[in-house]
Amino acid sequence: MTMWAAVIQLCSSNDRAENLREAERWMTAAVQRGADLLVLPENFSFMGQTDAEKRHHWEDPETGPSLAFLRTFARQHRVWIVGGSVALRTAHPDRITNTCFVVDGAGQVRGRYDKIHLFDVDLGGETPYRESDRVAAGEQAVVVETPFGGLGLTICYDLRFPELFRALTVGGATVLTVPAAFTQTTGQDHWEVLLRARAIENFAYVLAAGQGGQHANGRQTFGHSLIVEPWGHVLAQCPDGPGFALAELQPERVAQSRRRIPCLNHRAEFSLVRV
Repeated sequence: MTMWAAVIQLCSSNDRAENLREAERWMTAAVQRGADLLVLPENFSFMGQTDAEKRHHWEDPETGPSLAFLRTFARQHRVWIVGGSVALRTAHPDRITNTCFVVDGAGQVRGRYDKIHLFDVDLGGETPYRESDRVAAGEQAVVVETPFGGLGLTICYDLRFPELFRALTVGGATVLTVPAAFTQTTGQDHWEVLLRARAIENFAYVLAAGQGGQHANGRQTFGHSLIVEPWGHVLAQCPDGPGFALAELQPERVAQSRRRIPCLNHRAEFSLVRV
């Protein structure tokens, strides 16, 4: 069945209540335009300034306010939501998971993905970023079965690891989601080209919802949330600032592309020789 999907773009701050109000505003606008599936950005409900502040706002996996918000909105509007990501407490007092929940139209949690690849980089000219200092990496790739087909889950830095996207596709995904908070520096050069590549490699739809703007913690995120169809064309894209992009997804477009160039059937086992 066809569906309409929307990627929601935000510029989240350290005020969770305000972030949730802003998310609800744009999610409601997208539903009013006919969206059946909503994708939120990474850290949609909270982006803090200091580690101490962030730690104070870590959420409990079962009872956190962000998940409660997602479940309530989904149930009220009868839509599926890919809930960006939320920082969840773990048994370790200094460790969290960067977690994406998928909620169905009845408000039930249908899947959870913990970010596998952690952003540990020094871009030069910017403060080095080490996500692994406080985040415990996930270990499982996740595909969620939906009325629209298999939904493959990733978060932000995962975008640079095509083997994860291929595993999701082999596991039945026809739609790949990428909640993100790409930096301005990397986003302007890599964001769109990587997203289009992941769509083309797997002949799948890619739904990428990003943070975009100047945040309270001083970080500048790239935004440009977009929806890519299986042949690599951009169907819709957000301008700068909060908003959403909406497009129709057609399962037959996935099947048609995969028949046209059946590279997924041509994968071969091979050995590597270094000479």
